[in-house]
Amino acid sequence: MTAAVDFDQAIHDAARLLRRSTHAIALVGAGLSAESGIPTYRGTGGLWTKFGEPTIDGWDLFLTDPALWWREALDGRHAESAFAKAIDSASPNPGHHALAELEHMGRLAHIITQNIDDLHRKAGSRHITEIHGNRFLVRCTNCGGRDRLSTISLDRIPPLCPECGGILKNDTVMFGEPIPQDALHECYRQTSMTDLFLSIGTSAVVYPAADFPVMAKRRGAPLIEINPEETPLSEIADVVIRASAGQALPAVVELLHQEL
Repeated sequence: MTAAVDFDQAIHDAARLLRRSTHAIALVGAGLSAESGIPTYRGTGGLWTKFGEPTIDGWDLFLTDPALWWREALDGRHAESAFAKAIDSASPNPGHHALAELEHMGRLAHIITQNIDDLHRKAGSRHITEIHGNRFLVRCTNCGGRDRLSTISLDRIPPLCPECGGILKNDTVMFGEPIPQDALHECYRQTSMTDLFLSIGTSAVVYPAADFPVMAKRRGAPLIEINPEETPLSEIADVVIRASAGQALPAVVELLHQEL
C-alpha cells in the first residue's frame, strides 16, 4: 500500500469517527504552531536548543522578586523573548482554520491546547482551554483573574490586579508553577465527557496533558493521532495520520463537507 493510499484511508477513517461522535475534543501541541513559524522548544532550531533550557525554579524566582522578573521581561532579557517575537508575527495556518471549521460544523466540542500563542482564537475557535496559559494575557496570583496584557497599566512594577490588588504575572505557566486549577479542571471535565479524542501535533510526553488521551482511550473513546512523527500514543491510536495538521485537518474538513 502506498503512502498516498494510507493517507487517504486514514482521512476517511477520521471523518467516519467524527461523523459518529457527539463530543469530540482535541489536544493540540507545538507541532501545529510550528506550521505558523513558531519554533518548538526542543530539537533542531528549537528555542531551548539555541538558548538552553530555562531554570526549573522559574516560579520560585518570580515569587521571590516579581518586580525583577517584570523588569527583565520588559527589557527583553528573558530567553523567551525570541519565542515571543515569533508569536507576535505569527498567523493561524490551515490547521488552525480547519479546527475552527470543525467547531462551527458541530464536529468538535473543545480544544485543549498546550500552545500559548492565541492562534486558535484568532482562527475563530471559541471553546478552548489553554493549559499552559496565553502569552497575551496576565493572571492574578491571588484571585486567578485574567485580563489582556495590552489593557494593564505598567506604570507600577509589578502590576497589580484591578479587582483584588494581587500581583499580576504573565498567564504563561512557568517551570515549577502549578497548572491553574480552573484550566486543569476543565481539561479533566472535557476528557471525562469525550467520545472521540484527537491528538494533534503533540509529542505526548509533557504531563499532565499527555494523560488526557490515555484517560479517554481507557474510557472507550477512539483516539485519532495526527502527527508526522511517531509518539507514545501511536500504538494505542485507532487512526494514525502521518502528516502535518495543516495537511490532514483541511482534508478531513473537505471530506465532511462533501458528505453533508
